[in-house]
Amino acid sequence: MSEQQYSEGQPVGEEQERQKAAPRFRGRKNGPYRDVSPELERWMRTGWADTERRDLDPVEQAPYTAKRRAALSARFPGERLVIPAGNLKTRSNDTEYPFRAASDYVYLTGDQSEDGCLVLEPRTDGGHDAALYLLPRSERDNGEFWLDGHGELWTGRRNSLAESAALYGLPTRDVRTLPDVLRDAPDAPTRIVRGHDAALEGVLTLRRSTGEPEAAEEAARRDAELAVFLHDARLVKDEWEVGQLQRAVDSTVRGFEDVVRVLPQAQATSERYIEGTFFLRARVEGNDVGYGTIAASGPNATTLHWMRNDGPVRPGELLLLDAGVETTTLYTADVTRTLPVSGRFTDVQRRVYDLVYAAQEAGIAEVRPGRPFRAYHDAAQRVLAEGLVEWGLLEGPAERVVELGLQRRYTLHGTGHMLGLDVHDCAVARTEAYVDGVLEPGMVMTVEPGLYFQPDDLTVPEELRGIGVRIEDDILVTPDGNRNLSAALPRTSADVEAWLADLLPRS
Repeated sequence: MSEQQYSEGQPVGEEQERQKAAPRFRGRKNGPYRDVSPELERWMRTGWADTERRDLDPVEQAPYTAKRRAALSARFPGERLVIPAGNLKTRSNDTEYPFRAASDYVYLTGDQSEDGCLVLEPRTDGGHDAALYLLPRSERDNGEFWLDGHGELWTGRRNSLAESAALYGLPTRDVRTLPDVLRDAPDAPTRIVRGHDAALEGVLTLRRSTGEPEAAEEAARRDAELAVFLHDARLVKDEWEVGQLQRAVDSTVRGFEDVVRVLPQAQATSERYIEGTFFLRARVEGNDVGYGTIAASGPNATTLHWMRNDGPVRPGELLLLDAGVETTTLYTADVTRTLPVSGRFTDVQRRVYDLVYAAQEAGIAEVRPGRPFRAYHDAAQRVLAEGLVEWGLLEGPAERVVELGLQRRYTLHGTGHMLGLDVHDCAVARTEAYVDGVLEPGMVMTVEPGLYFQPDDLTVPEELRGIGVRIEDDILVTPDGNRNLSAALPRTSADVEAWLADLLPRS
């Protein structure tokens, strides 16, 4: 990465006056260069072609985002609503993490720009005027595009405000004016989605402050209501969202196939080879991975969120791969398969795998309209409990085991969650709409039972210790039942072995 050269010490004389007159640049790497001559500065302002694109079509989700904004407007009449995209976050020193826009912002706009913000301003006659506040293109006449570390010659071309208006079907304005716009806006109840833009939250905190503790508590409560409404709305996916999730799953299937083909190389290196192989598919076909890949081999598979991925991949052991591609529109898959590294399960591994598969089958059967959300978890857990009792690991009957939760020593986690723009989607939705609610067509969720026998667990036979198995698929609730979006990946132990035989390199 190249680095700008900055002047040492304070500017003096003519240079000091020139800097005073210069615009406030956005970035942390503000110029000027130590050796910028007036001639270079003048020359850099000239000779640039007009690259404005005037024939852009709206993004394909624009009709859907318009409907979502209309529903949001109807829910909060007469109130100002502020939904930020978020800002860059520092990774170390002067480098940032790759930017990923806040999911609620993407849901309502389709845009993914850092520092962006959607504002719904209430109209006196009802409804709202929506505006998208974005960073415009770097100007050529003030040096921002080359003197600022976030200028376009450093980070790439941005859309102009006019281009963004055409893409997203919204009026666009310069986000650098937004703090003043919010400070000077007419009185109206105002809500913001918190946790993404501290500067805008600060502006609204000052505006809404009365000095009374109750006022701050009320503002927090109202802001939380906005977030809850958006997560409630995201529970049911529209047809475009379902299509994006299928795209994410299809790419994920290809990523799993990639991994199987390189298992010999992984055995010569580590789990990182598996992680890197899947990541390549995610970057080629999508935006990124939707979450940190779990590439857990051998006893590492008993650690639920094993993401170090630095362990050995040994013949005769199992590989638990939990991974998902995030599309360019930011919808993610979430799929897990547990694979015998050598191509075939041992008898003990197969016994564990087949019990988990039976539990998943029972869970998937409960995914249909009108069923309680918790039903598929309960069904899967009962099957696991029955198996553990049959194996003599728990004292039955199974009803007692489930009532007391004793199977959780070996099952550990819930059987699934909503899926969408976030891998654990709709996390702040109302309990009565989500975990205590009923399933509706358009909901997409994971079904992912597992069994994990820790290497040091003396309550299980030695042959089971260090075995971890999870099978996870992405299931769409349909009007008449469900559809497994990830059905292209085999699930039964026999089908997994046949799949591996087809893909593993022959020695």
